[in-house]
Amino acid sequence: MARVLLFGPLRDLAGWREKRIEAGSVSALRIALAEADAELGEAISGPGVQVAVDQALVRGDAALSDGSEVAFLPPMSGG
Repeated sequence: MARVLLFGPLRDLAGWREKRIEAGSVSALRIALAEADAELGEAISGPGVQVAVDQALVRGDAALSDGSEVAFLPPMSGG
């Protein structure tokens, strides 16, 4: 199972910060999250949302192993 973390407005939208979800890849995880909560599924696929697997940013799909940590990071701004 992957340890899924949500931050900022994604966490607020979902109503949770951390869950364990069975998925073999980031794309499968996105599908599972969208099936459970369509609004969250849309938000995590939105522009600027980044994904980190085991604390390394990934682009596109990535394989997950048992115990992987997957963080969905909302767009950030700063100055």
